[in-house]
Amino acid sequence: MKRIRTNTDAFVRARVFKGLSQRELAKQSGLSPSYISLLERSVKSVGPGTAKKLSELLEQPLDALFVIEQ
Repeated sequence: MKRIRTNTDAFVRARVFKGLSQRELAKQSGLSPSYISLLERSVKSVGPGTAKKLSELLEQPLDALFVIEQ
């Protein structure tokens, strides 16, 4: 089963460049701040729809922010 994991450095950098805190990104995305924290530490995998939504909010390509693990 394939999992989508966060590219931690790129994700945090994109969020910071957008001027967003974890809490602000969570509010805009409809996710919890704790889930954003888990994603940033690559503790949790993410679904395709959520990955797409986050990449759009952060204005970054999907493959820059996320990697598919097998």
